[in-house]
Amino acid sequence: MLKPYDRPGSTDDVRSELTEAPTAPASLIKKKTASKKKIRVTKLFVLDTNVLMNDPAILFRFEEHDVYLPIGTLEELDDHKKGLSDVSRNARQASRFLDEIVSTIAKSGGVAGDISRGIALTAKAGEAPTGRLFLQTEAIASDLPATLPMGKVDNQILAVVRHLQRANPQRQVILVTKDINMRIKARALALAAEDYSNDKVLEDSDLLYTGVLKLPADFWDTHGKDMESWKKEGHTYYRVRGPMVPQLYVNQFVYDESGDRPLYAVVKERSGRVAVLETLRDYSHAKNSVWGITSRNREQNFALNLLMNPAVDFVTLLGQAGTGKTLLALAAGLTQVLDEKRYTEIIVTRVTVPIGEDIGFLPGTEEEKMTPWMGAFEDNLDVLNTTDDSGGDWGRAATRDLVRSRIKIKSLNFMRGRTFINKFLIIDEAQNLTPKQMKTLVTRAGPGTKVLCLGNIAQIDTPYLTEGSSGLTYVVDRFKGWGHSGHVTLARGERSRLADHAAEVL
Repeated sequence: MLKPYDRPGSTDDVRSELTEAPTAPASLIKKKTASKKKIRVTKLFVLDTNVLMNDPAILFRFEEHDVYLPIGTLEELDDHKKGLSDVSRNARQASRFLDEIVSTIAKSGGVAGDISRGIALTAKAGEAPTGRLFLQTEAIASDLPATLPMGKVDNQILAVVRHLQRANPQRQVILVTKDINMRIKARALALAAEDYSNDKVLEDSDLLYTGVLKLPADFWDTHGKDMESWKKEGHTYYRVRGPMVPQLYVNQFVYDESGDRPLYAVVKERSGRVAVLETLRDYSHAKNSVWGITSRNREQNFALNLLMNPAVDFVTLLGQAGTGKTLLALAAGLTQVLDEKRYTEIIVTRVTVPIGEDIGFLPGTEEEKMTPWMGAFEDNLDVLNTTDDSGGDWGRAATRDLVRSRIKIKSLNFMRGRTFINKFLIIDEAQNLTPKQMKTLVTRAGPGTKVLCLGNIAQIDTPYLTEGSSGLTYVVDRFKGWGHSGHVTLARGERSRLADHAAEVL
């Protein structure tokens, strides 16, 4: 059948179970001596300090299993409690949680000796654990190899794990740590060790939502039988029905380039097995240029459709260096601030994580201190500055001053408590943000504000963050399908043939 745009007039479970001895003979069954029972054996998780400083609520995330804290873990928590960093805040919060749990013994009239028998964990942070918390209440002699000095806290914790394993042969004792080398040492000593994976959105970054879907060759055969189409405000709409519709997300881009006239559309609505597709505005054409910029590939066209759509409040753009994330964001921002007057100004911020050695203290105001980190924006502003020679050098200088007056550079350190109204907020290098930091920034948006998150999850510079636990990955996964957000993964570099080749081979 013809495609619509070809027709005339149309554009391990954490629970382990052990079973008792084999079934009794039939003669004994008649006597009903005993029924077959299942014994539920819970696991014992030993926590390293770094998992508590990563997520203080980890104490409540082990369901019916028990949690054990070595004295070395508590000592390291105490060492890291001072400071204003997220690590210090998490260490203090973990200490507060522990204080609440331990104080329940005193409130119930118990004595200190009850700690050795475990303390019931109460519901907290949306979790409802039924296990118990154990604290190390006695000195544990080390029988580790002599090459592992006991003066190091990591080795003290390993000694505790080995002691618990031998003292509890009937249950599984597991060390939970984000320290890779500590997990390697534990496994070398025949001890069970795992990474803390609750903070990971995805195990494989290749499974991350891209925001773009290529329609299969038989899509119109299976979904176009009862199709409806109409035009409105320069766009063509298609209402399709079929088995693939439940897999689509609102504001997801779909395309079909198999015909003579390719189709590029966005999922406008979706309900059950019915979806409405809306054709896109072509930003590759010069008449639709954005601040003099046109899209050079399919994904850039999708991105500009999101950036220029006032109904979309939150946009995430992923892609390697040179795919045009910053240039597209700035061009869209300048057009909507200076030409369309949709927003009052552009606010730019980014995580200040150095690649090499830090350059140290910088004098000046907040914006002057942030200037060295904003080289990427300055480079793109040079590209976006008008090339019209009719005004000469004075005209170009005046335009440059006007553009700079509408762009404010802010530091992440002073974002808490602020509210941005009618602003175009760009968060660059967002892959270096934790989920908690990302939540802090996105919730700064007031009425009329549009938030953009740009980044490349393959270039994470923050320690302890991975592609699966990055705040950028977190928001892409959590916001997919919301009617006022959109995401595009830019796949093709447009910087230069040298940059493209370097990205592939280096």
